[in-house]
Amino acid sequence: MKLNKRNKPKVLAIVLAGGEGKRLMPLTQDRAKPAVPFGGIYRLIDFSLSNIVNSGYLRVVVLTQYKSHSLDRHISQTWRMSTLLGNYVAPVPAQQRVSKDWFAGSADAVYQSLNILDDERPDIVVITGADNIYRMDFSQMVDQHIETGYGMTVAGIRQPIEMSKSFGVIDSDPNDPTKVRQFLEKPDQVDGLPDSPNEILASMGNYVFTADALVEALNADAANPDSKHDFGGDIVPMFVERGECGVYDFTFNEVPGSTEQDANYWRDVGTIDMFHEANTDLISVNPIFNLYNDRWPLHTGYTGLPPAKFVYGHHERLGHALDSIISPGVIISGGEVMGSVLSPHVRINSWSSVRNSVLFDGVNVGRNATVVNSIVDKYVQIEEGAQLGIDAEHDRARGCWISEGGITVVPKGVHIARD
Repeated sequence: MKLNKRNKPKVLAIVLAGGEGKRLMPLTQDRAKPAVPFGGIYRLIDFSLSNIVNSGYLRVVVLTQYKSHSLDRHISQTWRMSTLLGNYVAPVPAQQRVSKDWFAGSADAVYQSLNILDDERPDIVVITGADNIYRMDFSQMVDQHIETGYGMTVAGIRQPIEMSKSFGVIDSDPNDPTKVRQFLEKPDQVDGLPDSPNEILASMGNYVFTADALVEALNADAANPDSKHDFGGDIVPMFVERGECGVYDFTFNEVPGSTEQDANYWRDVGTIDMFHEANTDLISVNPIFNLYNDRWPLHTGYTGLPPAKFVYGHHERLGHALDSIISPGVIISGGEVMGSVLSPHVRINSWSSVRNSVLFDGVNVGRNATVVNSIVDKYVQIEEGAQLGIDAEHDRARGCWISEGGITVVPKGVHIARD
């Protein structure tokens, strides 16, 4: 079948969710990176999955590997589709179908799972990562992919040229801006875009393939002993060399309900400091990333929780929160919260103060405690009068992690004593 928009090609989406997430330790000590809580009620993977289903693609496979239990549980409890219509979101662990090895790279993860394509027999395969914060209508990228006829299309986002050393950089053909001329992995020097000399197109890690071309490329890559079996490092250059690689400029993606402020927002949350910064992007009066766009909703699994509650209204014992996100089930009892993100079932007790921090589910902040510039994982108990995020060496001595930017991170279930 010749692919075109009228034929409504059969699309399968694959989410790569098997990375270790070492740079997000200790948040990834007990969970896969895509399962890390974000923005109060979400998990990181909810953003990729929401983009996929909002784009109209309702057959989705999530390839998992490390510490996947909480991720699998979240998907099975939250992401349920209509079985009557044959739709699904299915977590698929490393199956060792072709060897006894773990996934060697992103391309190897899909290669080891080619049985899924054989069963589903799609015309088009959309492949995304699971740990970036953004909104994107993938159907527009698929339409361009079909129109150009290339075997592969990679999504590119505009970034300042001085950041080229941090990304795979897409050099498009001057005569055809939809075609990749070169793919440069973290180059020291690179030319800017013709219409914006101070910007580059950086790979977002999102790809669209014609299914037959993908299978052929993965088989060829698997047979190459010199390959690292990575999409960015190996598969993209393979298609570029063949002249079959297209590029989709994310700048032109139109998401319903987007504002001028949050259009084309994309954040990598690969480090603790990036993760903290992305959370704080959510809480301004006019947020850089707007959670409240109901025309492109972000789906997640929290249901049946009571509303947040703020109690005590005395002048010296005032339960309140400003410039913050407060999730369902939170009780702020005579304490203050400023510039922070609180997940469900957090308890803030009297005369305590939480500032510029992210608290995961079930954290309890005792009376007269202070928490600043911190990320606190699930079920942490902070004793009455304890201070967190003020003295880095003291925090480190009692089991906390300190990021390069000075953010204190408390691992899951730790007890923070007053001392």
